[in-house]
Amino acid sequence: MVIQVSKETSPRPFLKWAGGKSRLIQQYIPYFPKSYKNYYEPFLGGGAVFFYLQPSAAILTDINAELINTYCCVRDRVEDLISLLKEHKSRHDKDYYYSVRNDYSGTDIEKAARLIYLNKTCFNGLYRVNSQGKFNVPLGRYDNPNICHENLLRVASEALSYAEIKQADFTEVLNHATSSDDFVFFDPPYHPISDTSYFTAYSQNCFSQKDQELLRDTCAELASRGVKVMVCNSDSEFIRQIYTDINFGTYEIKAARSINSNIKNRGVINELLITSLF
Repeated sequence: MVIQVSKETSPRPFLKWAGGKSRLIQQYIPYFPKSYKNYYEPFLGGGAVFFYLQPSAAILTDINAELINTYCCVRDRVEDLISLLKEHKSRHDKDYYYSVRNDYSGTDIEKAARLIYLNKTCFNGLYRVNSQGKFNVPLGRYDNPNICHENLLRVASEALSYAEIKQADFTEVLNHATSSDDFVFFDPPYHPISDTSYFTAYSQNCFSQKDQELLRDTCAELASRGVKVMVCNSDSEFIRQIYTDINFGTYEIKAARSINSNIKNRGVINELLITSLF
């Protein structure tokens, strides 16, 4: 089920992503299901849980079309992607960054290279778009950004070769996951715990309280079919209440927060891991 590989060749996220789960996986391990055949991740983001589990069959989705295009290019055209990233690396400076940031033309592979280049060189690796859907993060302060990590991309490509990857709303998982052979991991945009933590610019669509409730209802429907479900979210009264309503187990996870406009709200905080398996 889980492939054991050496540390040097273990697949891991090739993108920096706000809210990425790489540092939390050790706390998640006790709650992962012991067995399943099909893995689903409807809010793909950086894909840390997928890369850790390395399932033999997976459907990976996200509403972010640019992100999904990038994953498909890493899976299907990794050598072409590496060549383009090397070119970006050779030309990187402040003026070049902003010229790339403002250029939305190009083929799918060029757009994938653009996203990775901007992700590796922008401030804090933060994916944010404005109301027109345009990426607007300023240049980060890096002495030598790792724009083209060839081995990381090739190992990720191999891991993704077993996955179906597509743009989709999270509710589409209801069309696929039907039994106890299925495991769904949800990592949605978090419900805000303060006014300054309301990060909604991941895509042009805000993830509202109604969306959180629709996600809860989706989880309840999946669980009624016997599907194994895990959800992570903020430790807020609203999130605790809506999942209590469907009798899911709730566990506190310690997480380090580094992105907040108020420096006092950075540091170690509680998040929730919510599961039908308890």
